[in-house]
Amino acid sequence: MKKAFTLIELLVVIAIIAILAAILFPVFAQAKVAAKKAASISNQKQIGTAIKIYMADSDDYFPRNDDCQPGTALNPALANQPFNAAGVGCVGAGPFTYRMNHYSWQKWIMPYTKNVDMFWSPAFGVQDPVNGSGTRQWSQNGQMYYSYAINTSLTGQLNTYGVALTATNRERNSWTGGTDTAMNDTAQAMLLMEMVNPDINFIPGFLDGSSGTTSRTMYPPAIRSLWVPLFKQRVGTTGCTYNNVTDATKVPFAGSIVLGYVDSHAKAISADKFLANTPTAAQYTVSTQWSCFPNGGTWTVAAAPVYQQGQWPMWGL
Repeated sequence: MKKAFTLIELLVVIAIIAILAAILFPVFAQAKVAAKKAASISNQKQIGTAIKIYMADSDDYFPRNDDCQPGTALNPALANQPFNAAGVGCVGAGPFTYRMNHYSWQKWIMPYTKNVDMFWSPAFGVQDPVNGSGTRQWSQNGQMYYSYAINTSLTGQLNTYGVALTATNRERNSWTGGTDTAMNDTAQAMLLMEMVNPDINFIPGFLDGSSGTTSRTMYPPAIRSLWVPLFKQRVGTTGCTYNNVTDATKVPFAGSIVLGYVDSHAKAISADKFLANTPTAAQYTVSTQWSCFPNGGTWTVAAAPVYQQGQWPMWGL
């Protein structure tokens, strides 16, 4: 007579498999997150190293540029977009396929990386958000959003392509002078970060409106309340009220993000630690600021911010 499993035995085996799956699936998920975090740390370390090599070739200055060069599309699908001397592909309503400013800062060091993929955070993958004018950032502009952001308050920005330097169109110079040796602590000063921001793909800055006619000084947006919306969950569907719960869609690695530092090392820190390392509005005083979070490349203030120097090394302050 053939032996067979009884119904009870089959149910016991199924129950054991279900228990093992319940135990192992979270472990697998954690391993996947850990692998992506390790890849992100590696990406930012390579980007940071490329920036250091650039600086060694550029008299110690951080990269910055504002130019329009054909054939520089980050998205290879846009390599044959139109271009002419009037700046098609760089100005007006866009697309900005060949623009080489802070919205496409990856191009500043492309000769040193020769790799576009490392600029995409593995936490978010390739994203193609729509900007305010209805243009898709990656597939039409060739700009990389929801990934890594460079700290332009350290590098400075240029706003000079195709225009003469005037009181309106000025160079935007870092308050540090834009050099590595001017930094107080390169091992603690943030140069890169993972950032989910629908409006910009770089860390912007406050502009001192009292600077000279063809240049302005740029300071970091180092106010804690400005960064809460980029890490925490919104209360309701509109407005600028956020609770203290970390939003996993913005902070991918179990409440942490990866930062790259000026000395080229990279590591993950929690969103709460990032906020703790950022001064409050009372500790970093400006005349005005963004109403919710940094949603533009700069914000003009009447005078330089007032802060306690040496207290906030993550921001280079």
